[in-house]
Amino acid sequence: MLKLFYAPNACSLAPHIALNEAGAEYEAILVDTKSGEQREAPYLAINPKGRVPALATDRGILTEVPVLLAYIARLFPDAALAPMAWKTPADQFDFFEMQSFNTYLASTIHITYAHLFRPERYADSDTAKADMKAKVAGNLASQLRLVEDRFADGREWVHGAHYTVSDPYLYVFTRWLDREGAGGIGRFPKLAAHRTRMQARPAVQKTLEQEGLAPA
Repeated sequence: MLKLFYAPNACSLAPHIALNEAGAEYEAILVDTKSGEQREAPYLAINPKGRVPALATDRGILTEVPVLLAYIARLFPDAALAPMAWKTPADQFDFFEMQSFNTYLASTIHITYAHLFRPERYADSDTAKADMKAKVAGNLASQLRLVEDRFADGREWVHGAHYTVSDPYLYVFTRWLDREGAGGIGRFPKLAAHRTRMQARPAVQKTLEQEGLAPA
């Protein structure tokens, strides 16, 4: 059975939702990041990076959200959580366009939030930390504008008419816009509408309940 190691409202929320969307049998294991459990020996034996999420499979441990999302989508193809183009070697563009989007969220949007939530990773002085945090709302404004513009054609989901694993990943970061210093979601009406659609999905509602979270 799959085992997902997660922390509430962390980026692990995305694969948690994906597992529920897929109807997967899995065990969700809470990692208490507030107490530092992710840096203790038992968890480091699972994920030496000391981060969530981690997904235990029958082949070993996988980490990094874009990887977990792609793995879940491929493991449960009947759930149609990703373009099916990998079945046709000559036409894989749609799948890798999804991967491009998810990697942008991981490598750019998430790192910007890290400057707000974990400035001590990048600076030591209080002045430097304050300067980094002060730039977050402005950086998110330009970075998420690119995502907002994807919805200009009236699409319902990130990649068009069909829901994919990109949608719960985006949902993580639109939830975080409500955090102090992030600038709020009011600047992004299309992302706000996407967030509302996400929260109407039974799998999202189930996951929020499992993690003890309220809708945004």
